[in-house]
Amino acid sequence: MSFPGFPGYLTALIAFSVAAATDWLDGYLARKLNLVTPLGKLLDPLADKILVCSAFVFMSKLGHAPVWVTAVIIGREFLVTGLRQIAVEAGQVLAADRLGKWKTTFQLTFVITALVWESFSQMEVRGMVAEGLWKLADPRGWLMPVALWISLALTVISGANYVWNARGLLKGKA
Repeated sequence: MSFPGFPGYLTALIAFSVAAATDWLDGYLARKLNLVTPLGKLLDPLADKILVCSAFVFMSKLGHAPVWVTAVIIGREFLVTGLRQIAVEAGQVLAADRLGKWKTTFQLTFVITALVWESFSQMEVRGMVAEGLWKLADPRGWLMPVALWISLALTVISGANYVWNARGLLKGKA
């Protein structure tokens, strides 16, 4: 898949941002209007996984995320999905927790920052802005790496937390 130049990256940025915003809005409204359901608790995180995993594959292709980081993120998502399936079979729900929500927030921040950077770096803005100011504004200097490494840490920690919370279910499966 290729997104050549500014129009492609801007389209990806808008599509990803709209998907992330509507996902957040859906969860917010469900909680606010007391419309939270077991199915929603299962499907909402699944939508997050599809959105984030596909975005990280794209980020790896662009060189913004090492492939091994993307593999850890995708591996964690498969692990949590498996744990959720075990819980469903046992008549329980492993809902998203705060760590998972923070993980998703940092992952979305990373992806959106990278897409903003790609979009505007394609516009030849460098010619309009002094080189020093351009380097200062470059999110790859600190924002993207910080968001990426916090995302990775929260991915591992929240994955371990899900395993810990599912230990009773896992003992029953052994």
